[in-house]
Amino acid sequence: MNVKNLMAELERRHPGENEYLQAVREVLTTVEEAYNLHPEFEANRIAERIVEPDRQFTFKVVWVDDKGEVQVNTGYRIQFNNAIGPYKGGLRFHPSVNPSILKFLGFEQIFKNALTTLPMGGAKGGSDFNPKGKSNGEVMRFCQAFMTELWRHIGPETDVPAGDIGVGAREIGYLYGMYRKLALENTGVLTGKGMTFGGSLIRPEATGFGAVYFLCHMLEKEGMSIEGQRIAISGFGNVAWGAAKKATELGAKVVTISGPDGYIYDKDGLNEEKIAYMLELRASNNDVVEPYATKFPGAEFHAGRKPWEVKVDIAMPCATQNELSGEDAAQLVANGVKIVAEVSNMGCRPEAIECFLEAKIPYGPGKAVNAGGVATSGLEMTQNSQKLNWTAEEVDAKLHQIMGSIHKACLEYGTEPSGYINYMKGANIAGFMKVAKSMVEQGVI
Repeated sequence: MNVKNLMAELERRHPGENEYLQAVREVLTTVEEAYNLHPEFEANRIAERIVEPDRQFTFKVVWVDDKGEVQVNTGYRIQFNNAIGPYKGGLRFHPSVNPSILKFLGFEQIFKNALTTLPMGGAKGGSDFNPKGKSNGEVMRFCQAFMTELWRHIGPETDVPAGDIGVGAREIGYLYGMYRKLALENTGVLTGKGMTFGGSLIRPEATGFGAVYFLCHMLEKEGMSIEGQRIAISGFGNVAWGAAKKATELGAKVVTISGPDGYIYDKDGLNEEKIAYMLELRASNNDVVEPYATKFPGAEFHAGRKPWEVKVDIAMPCATQNELSGEDAAQLVANGVKIVAEVSNMGCRPEAIECFLEAKIPYGPGKAVNAGGVATSGLEMTQNSQKLNWTAEEVDAKLHQIMGSIHKACLEYGTEPSGYINYMKGANIAGFMKVAKSMVEQGVI
């Protein structure tokens, strides 16, 4: 494989799809050396096949708002690779959704799912619909219209969507209700469902919890404990909430959260009351964090700025892609950050990752750190197929085990001669190898 030539061809075929091209370049660059040790990969053109989705569905979503006016949005589902199991990946409802973002997310999902050790392929989908400010009735009608187009292409052994930004328990409920009506069956075709109709305990917390479990393994490898560490978190949604909750339970001090309006610095650290208030902020649908500083006067609100300027031991980006720049990374390094655990998908820009690697700061990539969410979705699928529910303790124990196995795989492929752990390289190679070998064994299809 020649990454330069392959990327030139991809850029020609997919001009302007910057997020997708960035994700592909990162993976191929880190796996190139290992890939070229396997002539059977090149003979089967694995690289050329794995970077292109199996299929993409684009459809219009027509719905009626509360004023009786007809609205039109665009819906997508990108089924990327199912060599090791059914397509699996979230649905994102946000104005920024476009094919490039969904292809980047779907491509990353292939390797993230492979790392979990569960039989799941990679996919992603969503719409440019914005749930912010919409009534429950409007969200319901949109979700029903969206599923009317999507239901033919998904199924418990074909493609199992989940939630993502803008798609929480409410949206999953409406989507599942319409699927059940159209398909005339009750199956585990969506994950993140309510507990009354097939959901799994710990699923809402799983991404954040799993990220902290992975962080604990990173700290242990460096001879440290999470107790007493000062942590900067970005975002204030479900993922940030889960990470803040578990990190605080384990004795860390989470001192920041953030939103599009700026960030909160709380020198005293979050506690149970403050973490619960994060859910209120998210439920308000206002997408701002400034009210936190009013409710908790000891906290400071910094408008239009990011939390990475705060001096902390650990940085955990939990918001969205490319949220942490090269300048942010340099500031974190200058302030003595010990570990960066990327919880958002591709949350760090390439120049930020390079900065951490050059400084020999342990950097955990999103596909490893945040895999707890999709891992627990996979556990929900297992429970649905067996027609039973596990206890919270059972699910949490399995999540612990999965995050530990992901960390072990990163060490296997990412340990450099100097002893430094290149987690990005380790995660990419481990996930890629599993999928590539499966593709070779199944033939050219």
